[in-house]
Amino acid sequence: MRLKLYSELLLLPLAFAPCLNAQEPANAPEIRAQISLAESLLGKTPDRGAILYFLAASHALLQESHEAMDNLKQCVALREGFDPLGERAFAGLQDSDDFKKLIEQVHKDFPFKTQARLAFTSKERDLVPEGLAYVPTQDFFLLSSLHRKKIVKISSEGKFSDFVPGDRYDLLPVLGIRFNPSDGSVWSNSWVDNGRTELLHFDKSGTLLGRFSMADDVKHGFNDLVVLNDGNVLLTDTVAHKLYRFDAHAHTFAEMKLSRALLMPNGIAVTGDGRIVYVADQIGVIRLDPLSGESAEVDPGPHSTLAGADGLYWHRGQLIAVQNGIGTPRIAVFQLASDSLHVTKTTVLESRSSFAVLPTTGALKDDDFYFIVNSQLDNLNGDRVLDVTKLEPVRIAKLRIPQ
Repeated sequence: MRLKLYSELLLLPLAFAPCLNAQEPANAPEIRAQISLAESLLGKTPDRGAILYFLAASHALLQESHEAMDNLKQCVALREGFDPLGERAFAGLQDSDDFKKLIEQVHKDFPFKTQARLAFTSKERDLVPEGLAYVPTQDFFLLSSLHRKKIVKISSEGKFSDFVPGDRYDLLPVLGIRFNPSDGSVWSNSWVDNGRTELLHFDKSGTLLGRFSMADDVKHGFNDLVVLNDGNVLLTDTVAHKLYRFDAHAHTFAEMKLSRALLMPNGIAVTGDGRIVYVADQIGVIRLDPLSGESAEVDPGPHSTLAGADGLYWHRGQLIAVQNGIGTPRIAVFQLASDSLHVTKTTVLESRSSFAVLPTTGALKDDDFYFIVNSQLDNLNGDRVLDVTKLEPVRIAKLRIPQ
């Protein structure tokens, strides 16, 4: 799903509600628990900058300015691509000279980039979309709506219509969405900020086949997902910091153990042959063999980061990431080495442009990457729009993926 991970009110109630006064936020214990988890991963992952950025934003939310700036300076010095100007957690630091100098350095190292073209525009302003999927057998896209709690169909000509109307099944806000090419069905996650979350299954016409949730007392937040060749589903749980395999026949959830602890997992991608899965969280990407269970961290290389990928996609030996958890959002392509564990080249396609307002996820159609430009997640609290006067038509843009 998507996310401005440090300030998203709907999707991250446990850790990232902005501070509005000098007192600690009500969720301070959860923030401190996540700080402890992040600190425990220092030295255990190839991307130190990602952990430093997470710690900086977390301390900022606790109004611990000294700790926030110290971690932020160390992060920016690594020149990986983090741009704190777009992070609401740092609102209290933005007037300081030190912060302004950091932004100046970041924008020098990572200049404005734009290549996208407008593809579609919705007449509905209050969709607040989160997930996007392409259905190649019928050449249309599916767009999930958080506010309207429905799934929208977008034709190749740009016509919008309801695939699953919002008043049909009493759905929760709809997030990640994926098409199953083996049977034409559609899987999606839904989640609201009181901890309720469901995995949804629809047939190719939008009829609900099943809705599934965890039968325990733990808070969960199902976010993004992929469908494996065997029809089972792997889904990220951002609130519980877990990855689950859902057995589509037995209707059971099983946790997938990975090489390290996950920190707010989000985007997830599967290779074209279905043999390898990539799982993104706040500090990087983990490569997983779902059959053997073996996993390892992908090394982004120097002056690069795989952190904060809301949307993650595999395309011909590359990872495409919608990174909205690194401050100012960007869309980047990461060329993988033959071992699929090292990035050999990072190409930023869109950054600080009118096509990277608040992107969440995207979908591939051949060599074109379509993505949500302005999700407007920052104008949503729970399932309520904060300011209707700020709503804009939803834009979908596309980029040609370099070969």
